[in-house]
Amino acid sequence: MAYSRGTNANIIVGAAAMFTHNSGELLEATLPAYVDDESYKDTLEDSSLFTNVGYTMNGLELVFQPDFGEVQVDQLLDVAKLYKQGMQVNLNTAFAESTLENLLISIAAPTTDKAAVGAFADELTLKSGDIGDVPLERGIVAVGPGSGAAGAGIERIYAAYRALSIENVTVSAKRDEPTMFEVSFRLLPNDSAEYGKIVDRTIDSTS
Repeated sequence: MAYSRGTNANIIVGAAAMFTHNSGELLEATLPAYVDDESYKDTLEDSSLFTNVGYTMNGLELVFQPDFGEVQVDQLLDVAKLYKQGMQVNLNTAFAESTLENLLISIAAPTTDKAAVGAFADELTLKSGDIGDVPLERGIVAVGPGSGAAGAGIERIYAAYRALSIENVTVSAKRDEPTMFEVSFRLLPNDSAEYGKIVDRTIDSTS
């Protein structure tokens, strides 16, 4: 086989559309099926179980942080063996649309904390919580460009089954900067030790 420098079709450039799964049901069991000739973005938009967060800034970033232990022996000046003793996965983004719905997701508040007050006002109640409260889990699905031949309609789907927003979230009103919610989601594995999945999908099954 002749040497190939690489395949430029496998270079991915472009942002992803992000959706959160409404709390109350596990994301893994309620992911919609793929529909031929339809982007998964449209499939999620048509589902009442998912909320589109709209514009984001700085894209989507998945960070895998493995933790390895070391075994040192007398006869070597370096480590003789490494073993995996921990794992952490984070999903980072910034919500550019500073709606109360996105703030509610950013601070891991339940949907019941937001309510309509009269006909022309929405209100998000900021609560400290009670003793024994646990972080609220939500599912996250993002759909962006995938790797593949040009014109083939390839999209990449990122699905996180259990996502918790446990980092600091800043709400600001500044003269020279837009109000954004920078959020870091800590991903947890399910009972099968799975954080989620990444899928490269061809929209048109006949291509």
